[in-house]
Amino acid sequence: MRALLVAMVVALAACGTSLPDDATGEEVYTAVCARCHGADLAGGVGPALGAGTEVSEQPDDYYVQTISRGRGRMPAFGSSLTEHQIDRVIEYLRARQAAPD
Repeated sequence: MRALLVAMVVALAACGTSLPDDATGEEVYTAVCARCHGADLAGGVGPALGAGTEVSEQPDDYYVQTISRGRGRMPAFGSSLTEHQIDRVIEYLRARQAAPD
């Protein structure tokens, strides 16, 4: 069931429909971040975000500013994601970074 929900979120994002305000961090990451940072946080167009990376050592405020305002080639998502969605995606990243491989 969860896989279906994630697939629906990705499909809606691809169609330009915004995510529901209560989307989980994983849903936001899958729909918005994974295409550049990788489903496994290993990077691609964007840098890797997994455990032990330089970015993983940054404080949460760094993530908030980067997601909201953009940084380098990364676009700003402050007008398309709510503060709650940004907070949840950061919580998701922190949980993934802390999880053993």
